[in-house]
Amino acid sequence: MKLQFKSLLMLALMVCAAWIAHASKPTELMAQNRGNPKLEAIVPATFGPWRQLQQSAGQVVNPQQTALLESLYSQILTRTYVNADGGAIMLSIAYGENQSDGLALHYPDVCYPAQGFKLSGSANSVLSTKYGDIPVRRLQTELGQRKEPLTYWSTIGNKAVQGGTARKLEQLRYGFHGQIPDGLIFRVSSISGNPPLAYELQAQFISDLLDAIQPPQRQFLSGLL
Repeated sequence: MKLQFKSLLMLALMVCAAWIAHASKPTELMAQNRGNPKLEAIVPATFGPWRQLQQSAGQVVNPQQTALLESLYSQILTRTYVNADGGAIMLSIAYGENQSDGLALHYPDVCYPAQGFKLSGSANSVLSTKYGDIPVRRLQTELGQRKEPLTYWSTIGNKAVQGGTARKLEQLRYGFHGQIPDGLIFRVSSISGNPPLAYELQAQFISDLLDAIQPPQRQFLSGLL
């Protein structure tokens, strides 16, 4: 009789836990409260010393094949910019409205090798701006004679995060409030055999872009106001 009572109690607890999990499952898309931001409109074609090139010899490497990109991301923006000194930056922003487990962002650490690139160096870093610090990751990639250092970061909701654990914790934090966060990967790269100089140019590009947009758009792209 005691064994039967324990079994019934365990069953009741399991049903209760399942009900709580279902009831607490986030259902509100954070993206719906953003006012439908458009990357094409947020990122200006010209700002500071930079102007967009309509055609470029440098190709921005897309993280995945087109079909997968369309299933993972709501918007993708790829552009190449040059400054008055001839410095060129390739920009890629991939935005996903739903950052649930099955639709998580895909990172360049995996995407570039999948495109045939060799990773010759990688490190976490912090990009300091007048608006605050952004946790970034820097990679050195190679494809034949092409050397392409890159800087990227990712956001979950209104915060830039670094690494899978931080991403998951931020996702859970939103989930506790019933929200499904959005997120993006912001990536800049340049063709250069001198990584320190390339990272310096990329940092300047990012700084100039953050100066050129309004606080809500700045938070959307970088987590900084």
